[in-house]
Amino acid sequence: MSLQAEFAAALLDPERPCPAGLKTWNGSDPAARFAVYRNNVVASLVDALGETFPVVRQLVGEAFFHIMAHCHVRAAPPRTRILAHYGASFAAFIEDFAPAAGLPYLADVARLEFLRVRACHASDAPVADGAALAVLLGEPERLPHLRLGLHPSLALLRSPFAVVSLWAAHQGALDIARVDPGHAESALVVRNGLEVEVIGLASGEAVLIGLLQEGLPLGRAAALAPGLDLATPLAQLIRTGAISRFTVENPGLPA
Repeated sequence: MSLQAEFAAALLDPERPCPAGLKTWNGSDPAARFAVYRNNVVASLVDALGETFPVVRQLVGEAFFHIMAHCHVRAAPPRTRILAHYGASFAAFIEDFAPAAGLPYLADVARLEFLRVRACHASDAPVADGAALAVLLGEPERLPHLRLGLHPSLALLRSPFAVVSLWAAHQGALDIARVDPGHAESALVVRNGLEVEVIGLASGEAVLIGLLQEGLPLGRAAALAPGLDLATPLAQLIRTGAISRFTVENPGLPA
C-alpha cells in the first residue's frame, strides 16, 4: 500500500494506526496530531451531509443524525473532491440502517433532498419558445407527434410515502401534524431559473412526465397514462421552464 493510500485509509478508520513516517514541525506527537486531523475530516463530512439533508436531520434530531451520518462516512467515503456530490448513496444506507427502521419514509425523503442538490448543480439549458409551443398546443392533430426535450435538472421521485408533504412541512408550508407519512406521493424536482422547485404530482402525471423524459412522443406517452388530463402536467412543465426544446415528428414516419 502506498503512503497516500495508507494515509487515506487511516483517516476514516479509527482502528488503524497513525501512518508511519509522519513528522511534525514542532516535534509534537504525530499520532496525536493525526487523530485531530482525522476527527476534523470526519466532522466536515458529517456536516456536509447535514447541509445536503436538512429535512432528514430535522426528522431524526441532531444526535441521531450525527451518529447515522458518522456511520455512513465510515462506510462510504467521498469518491470525488466535490462535496456537493457527496451523499448519493445516503438514502440506500438509511434503508439498511437498523436504528432508522421505524421511519420507513426517511430514505425517500433523503432521495428527494439529494435530487434537489443535483438539480441545483445541473447544467444550464435554454427554455423553449413559449409562444411557438402555445401555438403547437392549439393544434390537436399535431400534438400526438410532439417530443419534448426536458431540462437537465428535471427529476422525478415516485414514493409510497408522503415525501412532498413531509418536505413542505419542514419549509413551513404545511402543518406537520396534518401529514400522513403513509400517503403515496410523487415529486417533480426542477430548477426554475435559480430556484429549485419541488412540485407534487398525481401518479399519472409523474408517469407521463417520466415517459416524455425518456423521449416518447406525447401521443404514445398519453396512451400509457390513460384517463389523464394532459393540461395540468404540461402547464407545470411550461411554468417551470422545464421544456428546453421540442420537435414534431413527421406522422408518416415511425415514431
